[in-house]
Amino acid sequence: MLKGLKALGRLLSVLAHVLDGRRTLRKAFPHLSPGERQQAVLAWSRQMLQIMGVELHMMGAVPTAGPMLVVSNHISWLDILVINAVCPAHFVSKSGVRHWPLVGELVSSAGTLFIERESRRDAMRVVHRMAERLTEGDILAVFPEGTTGPGQVLLPFHANLLQAAISTDTPIKPVALSYLDAMTGHPSPVPVYVGDTTLLASIWRTLKASDIQARVTFGLKEYAQGRDRRTWAAHLRSDIQTLLDGGVPSEDTRPASLDELDLTLG
Repeated sequence: MLKGLKALGRLLSVLAHVLDGRRTLRKAFPHLSPGERQQAVLAWSRQMLQIMGVELHMMGAVPTAGPMLVVSNHISWLDILVINAVCPAHFVSKSGVRHWPLVGELVSSAGTLFIERESRRDAMRVVHRMAERLTEGDILAVFPEGTTGPGQVLLPFHANLLQAAISTDTPIKPVALSYLDAMTGHPSPVPVYVGDTTLLASIWRTLKASDIQARVTFGLKEYAQGRDRRTWAAHLRSDIQTLLDGGVPSEDTRPASLDELDLTLG
């Protein structure tokens, strides 16, 4: 009963924060510089995690300027929010996300590139658009697994979207996401969004939970260096698995909590 009441209170706060974000996108965003937009996304995402009771921890060197392609494993609908709370990026996401209740408009207005994953032709279109955005200096983010997985064991990586980084000689940052029970330090199944679970049921389960810790670990920046996209995808998958297993091949291995993160974005 108490968990349900607490979750209901969180839900009302989440809805208010979403509506505030929609107003910002419609009225303020057109008048902001790219750096100011990044700061607005960063602040909004951090506040949303706090409302939901998700504690954020980061390890490694965070990219603060593009061009950069961020490549991450994919566990939950929370992933976009968590990454934007430390490194605001434009995501490449499956087309169905634009129709998600309430947040679909937010994701669309924030510059997300949508892809029909079953269409090779549409993948080519998105790769060309990614290359344009990288040439313009953007930070883009992709989930090469193509769908959500259980978290600690990676699904196969699809290599197509890496072609944009190869074509523009853009570095890639491998990122490992994990969700832990803050009390035990063990992986938390609560945010995992797989199988027949509906989006609304997953959100409610997360709002009811306590002591969820989202951990974001950044690896070393990498260039293609003559590798084809399939070879590079396999290498990145290995790197992210290493990060998930506790290895930290990074310039800065100091863990940081949400309050310690003070990023200057430009």
